[in-house]
Amino acid sequence: MEELSISLYILAGLFFVVAFAYSSVGLGGGSSYTALMAIFGVGFIAIPTISLTLNLFVTSIGSFNFIRKKHARVRLILPFFISSIPMSYIGGSLKLPKDIFYWILLLTLIIVALRIYVWEKTSLKLNIGNIQQIILSLLTGAVLGLIAGIVGIGGGIYLVPLIIILGLGTEKEAAACGAIFIWVNSMSGLIARLQYNPVNIKDFIPLIIAVLIGGTLGSHMGSSKFTPKTMQKLLGGIIIVAIVFLVKKMLSA
Repeated sequence: MEELSISLYILAGLFFVVAFAYSSVGLGGGSSYTALMAIFGVGFIAIPTISLTLNLFVTSIGSFNFIRKKHARVRLILPFFISSIPMSYIGGSLKLPKDIFYWILLLTLIIVALRIYVWEKTSLKLNIGNIQQIILSLLTGAVLGLIAGIVGIGGGIYLVPLIIILGLGTEKEAAACGAIFIWVNSMSGLIARLQYNPVNIKDFIPLIIAVLIGGTLGSHMGSSKFTPKTMQKLLGGIIIVAIVFLVKKMLSA
């Protein structure tokens, strides 16, 4: 906490906005939490643990609402779970050097930015067989699970549009799958990180409270005056700032 360059309560206010916007479209907001913490100087060891914890709280609410409204389908979610849960635990158990962690984080944030600003059309549908769908689901789950454990980005921002593109489910089913996927993998990764890379979560209680309130409001409203695409693009600006910040920091190291 001694490295934080702004007030913890100002950071909590920013996290409230992120949780509200992302939970309204079935996402946890891990990419933006991670970006903000990188920008404002939270220690690199603590970043994944905090992001996974916040993802867990936000998507707990969203998952409950989606399950209650019967948008979750076990057959859709299961293949992703099979490969992602062990990989998330493995990612969370890794003790990476600071430089490698920042390189992985930088690459992940660049892909998130491309997802938001370039790969935004989900009207495309790919016609592939059931076996190919299962294989792709397993591979996707493994990659996103590993990323979740290492840097704390749950992967829903990739998974939700992928489900729609593959024709595996409706938008609401995809959002439900994304929320539950993030919750499960955040739990798996967090268990590993608390075991192998412990961080005192009590220091970040204001952030937890902020995302709980924001996530509750966002998931219940389901939308705001902005469309989901607009919200993601606005929050994508945070990702771009974080990319610039990380590059500058890595070059000056």
